[in-house]
Amino acid sequence: MSSVYLDHAATTPVRDDVIAAMEPYLTARFGNPSSAHRWGQEASAALEHARARLASAIGARPSEIRFVRGGTESDNLAIIGGVRALAREGATPVLLASAIEHSAVLEPAGWLEGRGETELRLIPVSPDGNLGLDRVSDQLDARPSLASVMWANNETGLLLPMDEVVSWARTSCTVVHTDASQGVGKVPIDVGEVEVDLLTATGHKLGGPRGCGVLFVRDGIEIEPLIFGGGQERALRPGTEDVAGAVGLAEAIHLAVRDLEASGPRMAALRDRLQGRLLDAIPGLRLNCGDAPRAPHVLSLGLPGIRNGADFLMALDLEGVAASGGSACHTGAAAASHVISALYGSDDPFATVRLSVGRASTEDEVDRGAEVVAEVWNRMKSP
Repeated sequence: MSSVYLDHAATTPVRDDVIAAMEPYLTARFGNPSSAHRWGQEASAALEHARARLASAIGARPSEIRFVRGGTESDNLAIIGGVRALAREGATPVLLASAIEHSAVLEPAGWLEGRGETELRLIPVSPDGNLGLDRVSDQLDARPSLASVMWANNETGLLLPMDEVVSWARTSCTVVHTDASQGVGKVPIDVGEVEVDLLTATGHKLGGPRGCGVLFVRDGIEIEPLIFGGGQERALRPGTEDVAGAVGLAEAIHLAVRDLEASGPRMAALRDRLQGRLLDAIPGLRLNCGDAPRAPHVLSLGLPGIRNGADFLMALDLEGVAASGGSACHTGAAAASHVISALYGSDDPFATVRLSVGRASTEDEVDRGAEVVAEVWNRMKSP
């Protein structure tokens, strides 16, 4: 039985070039970047080179890059740190977040609201990608506010209109954060063109190491730290830096952005091939957000006649196909995710499966994946 990995939106294998870039800083060049001796200075130089390399890939300045421990920490730092910085102005800040944000945004947002530190307003999102900003943005005059709208949704691939969000924010003096973990290296992103204030990205979604992330903080934007005990990363993320991780993260993002002109259309073609075969094989299949702009690597399906999505995924796994129901952070959940509920309603009758391709995916793999999904659906569908 041939195995097929169609869960690249959850994580990806580390690229050989990334491993090679990291290896010296795991062995011979092991110095602490804060040390004054030559071992430390060598590590410090590597860290700053990685910072400049990553900044260049997204159109930022090196001074605007903060290395952190993954996308979840980056989101938490942006949301909690951003709201607390705005609270210095006196009034309780308003936090606006799209209803389909990753839990790494929504959970700290709810936590802040529960503590009385913010007024949380969820921005409605339709399956075609339209945002209901006008429904939640009233009475923002003179209120400090932060909006968090992801660039590409992790469960459906839906691309949200960040240029529209930024244009709106400029009229209301709102700070804009975007979780671009599924967007960087998959679609063009330049913070000099779409002027978000805060941006989250992580390495393991595009061939980099796990546990390594970045928060872009535009010069002039204030953020409160969440942890204390050192001056690293401009005192926003203290602690001895993971030089190897930063080097690997920067290399992965550099390579993904460099290759995007070729890899983006290739992944989109594979996704569309998979999509076409499944539409032919499964009557009544729904393409989640299928009429909207989507990231090229994600295909989210609403399966008719499937009572338990978790059982469906387990059956796929037994047949050698890796997929997910949505966010890998909630694997095993039988109920519809908050993303699907926000888009299609809490009583949506479809089970969801997310299939996602990667840089090295092949036509044979997507054909085999489509065959298995169709076979399992025919076996498990309700009569």
